[in-house]
Amino acid sequence: MKKIILASRSVDRSELLKRAKIPFEIIFSNIEEEYYKRIISNPYQLVKELAKAKVLDVKQRLFQKKEDALIIAADTIVELKGKILGKANNKEQAFQILNKLSNNSHNLITGFAITDVIGPKLVCGYDQTIVYFSNITEREINQYIESDEWMGRAGAYSIRDKAALFIDSIEGSFSNVIGLPLNKIFKVLKKEFNLNLLEL
Repeated sequence: MKKIILASRSVDRSELLKRAKIPFEIIFSNIEEEYYKRIISNPYQLVKELAKAKVLDVKQRLFQKKEDALIIAADTIVELKGKILGKANNKEQAFQILNKLSNNSHNLITGFAITDVIGPKLVCGYDQTIVYFSNITEREINQYIESDEWMGRAGAYSIRDKAALFIDSIEGSFSNVIGLPLNKIFKVLKKEFNLNLLEL
């Protein structure tokens, strides 16, 4: 039975796999994300390249051990009117991002990459979900920021937590908003790697 390695520091991605009762291990990647963000402006290309770099970084370290494992990596960004909104570094940035999202729709884009430790195959892709925010007041934004849910999250919010109060609707995959497009990953693993997650 192949092991599944999640190359991610994201608590939300780990929780998605745990809730789906998919056994996995975590190995962090050590890539320099800012380098890719400086040289790639297209959001769809950026998330795929970041996911690819993460998965290959972990593969390189595991290859010597010849482990029979599949590695999954992902990266999520928010795109608003052609501009990429990254993660907030402080409360002020979180306020600015959420203020922009208020009464607007934005694209939440997750790139993913999957590879086999001992094989050459590498599959990259992405998923996109449109998220519609209601009009939120400055006071409500500040109240939300005090929860610290914005920390480390694309767009400075988590749909699983209090930010769900701000979301009118979404178009597309719910799991993608959390950080891992499970349906697309399920299909790729079954078709390209002959692994059915339902059989684990």
